Amino acid sequence: MGISIWELLIVLLIVALLFGTKKLRNMGGDLGSAIKSFRNAMKGGEDDSASSADENPKGGRVIEGEVDSGADTSKDKSLDNSS
Repeated sequence: MGISIWELLIVLLIVALLFGTKKLRNMGGDLGSAIKSFRNAMKGGEDDSASSADENPKGGRVIEGEVDSGADTSKDKSLDNSS
């Protein structure tokens, strides 16, 4: 009921004819390097999270950035008008 080996080979042959073996080889290499980069980033993320857990024992996060002083305070104003 599933795809047989012959059907899979025919599909692969058609793809090779459409794109060419050189382009398929390049795409495979690009895909492999992308997967390798992703795995390295995941391993690096685990190392970073372990070191940040040591720095902040409570488990919270520190987010650095600027505070926008011109934020819209219309919600606060509506509360002031209701009193």
